[in-house]
Amino acid sequence: MADSQDEAGPFLPPTISPPALLSGASQTYFSPIPRQLLADNTPCCLGVDEAGRGPVLGPMVYSAFYLPLTLSDPLLKQKHSFDDSKVLTPAVRLSLMKELCTKDSELHDNCGYATSSLSPLSISSGMLKASKAQIYNLNQQAMDATIALIKGIYERGINVTDIFIDTIGQPAAYQKKLERVFPTAKITVAKKADSLYPVVSAASVVAKVTRDIALEVLWADRSKQMRKRKRDDEAGPEKRAKLERGDTTGTNGTDAMDVDEPSQTQSNSPKAAEDEDEEEEVETNEAMAWGSGYPSDSKCVSWLKQNMHPVFGWGPECRFSWGTAKDMLETKGGVKVDWPEEEEEETQKLTDFFMAKRDQEEENVDELGTWFGAPAGVECF
Repeated sequence: MADSQDEAGPFLPPTISPPALLSGASQTYFSPIPRQLLADNTPCCLGVDEAGRGPVLGPMVYSAFYLPLTLSDPLLKQKHSFDDSKVLTPAVRLSLMKELCTKDSELHDNCGYATSSLSPLSISSGMLKASKAQIYNLNQQAMDATIALIKGIYERGINVTDIFIDTIGQPAAYQKKLERVFPTAKITVAKKADSLYPVVSAASVVAKVTRDIALEVLWADRSKQMRKRKRDDEAGPEKRAKLERGDTTGTNGTDAMDVDEPSQTQSNSPKAAEDEDEEEEVETNEAMAWGSGYPSDSKCVSWLKQNMHPVFGWGPECRFSWGTAKDMLETKGGVKVDWPEEEEEETQKLTDFFMAKRDQEEENVDELGTWFGAPAGVECF
């Protein structure tokens, strides 16, 4: 987490909720609204951009950024040098995001923003529908996220008069769709809008920092699981067998669960602490070997191959709908799973069970014996 580390520890922006992220859920966040914008009904401009559209790992983050129309150039471009997030260094992006999140700073008091982080699980579940008619493709998910963010900002009382958006596909078609949804705003959809309009540059910085730190949070959880698995492997088959039998007693009378734990003296020693920190640092650096998360990145592909479970694939960090992931599961050692489709005519109703019982009773009747009537018992005479 080098890019987000400072003396006080890792910086976690309010746009990220680790529990939601690790559970595979998508997240939406709206920042506090600067009081002055509501008090004066100040005309505002709003920019929208995304980060992480193409990677196989991590969320796709959409961000909407707004501020008074008259401050866009002087505050964002001239004073704080906002630009396309890909042009800025990670340290500069992080510094801008921190100032935006710091109370009483100029950016915090004059600007607002919102993010929609579409999780890999949400993206994949939409794209992997059984029926083509049900497929929720990435462009539609992106369009809906953009509209929801802008609507949310309008609903909070912001007087948005000008909207600038980095395009998805053809700018003209995309702009017409948005003009139908937001007829009162002047809308500009353009390629490379994050380089042309400071308010879109600011949105791209928020989206990029949110995605980068989300990947770090996902990795921290993944590395913790890997360390645990490594300790279990080092414990040896004898200890694992004991634990499976429920026997927690070690050979010397100690608890088998604590055999690998250091003594009180060892755990408090500076050397032991230093070794633990060193081990975690090494493993964190190794974890970043999943690279950028893009399918074109050889580091990413290598990491996916080395960490693929044959049945479950990967964790909440992976987009299973991407060709890279699907191909690995289908051709690189994954277990083939057949999902039979149920046809409508095979759907059973509750009454079918009663009909089946009646049919079974009728099958047990002796047809020849009842041809001329049912047999009478002795009690009839």
